[in-house]
Order: sequence, then structure tokens, then C-alpha cells
Amino acid sequence: MKIAIMQPYFFPYLGYYSLIKKTDRFVLFDTVQFIKHGWIERNRILKPAEGWQYVAAPLEKSPITTIIKEMKINNKDYWKGKLFRQLEHYKKKSPFYKETMSVVENALDIETDSIVKLNASILEITCEYIGIQLNMDIFSEMNLSIDLVTHPGEWALNITKSLDGSEYINPVGGVEIFRKEQFEAAGIALNFMGNNLSPYSQRRGVGVFEAGLSIIDVMMFNDPEQICKLIDDTYYHCCPVNN
Repeated sequence: MKIAIMQPYFFPYLGYYSLIKKTDRFVLFDTVQFIKHGWIERNRILKPAEGWQYVAAPLEKSPITTIIKEMKINNKDYWKGKLFRQLEHYKKKSPFYKETMSVVENALDIETDSIVKLNASILEITCEYIGIQLNMDIFSEMNLSIDLVTHPGEWALNITKSLDGSEYINPVGGVEIFRKEQFEAAGIALNFMGNNLSPYSQRRGVGVFEAGLSIIDVMMFNDPEQICKLIDDTYYHCCPVNN
């Protein structure tokens, strides 16, 4: 069984969905410290003219030591209306504007102040629309018994062992925190995967492409079949053995 573990992201980019599609079980890791201005509460879409802008779910102020699962959405901000307005400019150029807006509205149609629950809803609705299977767990709700973690890379190792996983796949950006020999000793294959983020038409002219934007942008310009092709456009990277 292939396992992937990621923090819960807000309308994430294609590479996040590549991990979901290539694995059998996807764990939302929510028991570590929240880092402000990451991808948990915001992501990027196109600006009306050029460049990109953030769409976000505003969070209540909290101590720096607050863990992800304890972060609360500031629903007094009426942020959903602002987000919908930020997407209105897509209507002029996007062939799948109506379909995408329906997905976004359904994903946000949840009464919660939990950013973890909101992002879980987003993943469920977007994966259903795209047509990829999502077998997802929220780590804080799993009640797993795992071995003591002595360094960051062992979270993935110990969770995978507890789930009887045979392979763990991580984004290519995290190679340095893992010790391949530990996975080999546990009989678990360790692989690192990235998405090539191949260009698709954003209706902005020849040679103009903003890569790595939210799945919202991808859905605006591609039907589910083409989105799956973009999700499958991946590459693997080897993890060196630590000395």
C-alpha cells in the first residue's frame, strides 16, 4: 500500500493531487505547529490583467505555538463572498467557469470554523469532480500508535509503518529530511515525486503562463479528463543515502 502524508492545503496545486492519485491512502497531517502565510489558509489564482493574486480563508489570531488542528477560521470576515468576487474575472475567458464555480461553492458549503475540516471538504469535492479516488484520513482523528519520533523524517516512516504501508511517496522538495536507510530497514520503499506543471492555456497570449497556481485555475481552463493528464505528468527523484 502506497502512503502520502501532507499538511491540509487550501485549494492546492497540481502536485498535491498527483500525490493523491498515485497513492492508496492520503493522510492530512495536522498535529504540528502551524506556519503563518503558508498554503494551509491561502493559494494563488490569476489576476484579471497579469500576474497572480492570493485567495484565502482568514484565520483568527493565535499563539505562534498553535498546532494546525487548533487553527480557527474567522468567519465574521464574510470571506467567501470576497473569494467569489475574486473569481468573477475568469468568466470572460474561462471555458469551464460555471463548472468550476459550482465546485468551489460546493467545497465551501460547510459550516465549520476548522481550517482542517474546510480543506478536507475542498479535497473531497475537487477530487470527486476531477474523477480521482481519495482515501483520506485526518491524522489527529486516527488514534494511531506510532513509534517515538526523533527527527522530522520519522513522522512519515512511523505513520507508514503503523498503517502497514509498503511505500511512502513525498514531494521532491523534502528530500533532505529523510534517511533512506531507515525506510530500507523497515522494508518500506521511499520515493519522491514532482509534477512537471506543464503549461495549459490561460488565455493570456502566446508564451504567457503562470505555473503552480491553485486547482481553481486548472479547473477554469481544463475539463476533468485533461486535468487528470496534467496530474499524471509527474517525475521521480532519488533519495541519497545519508552518511
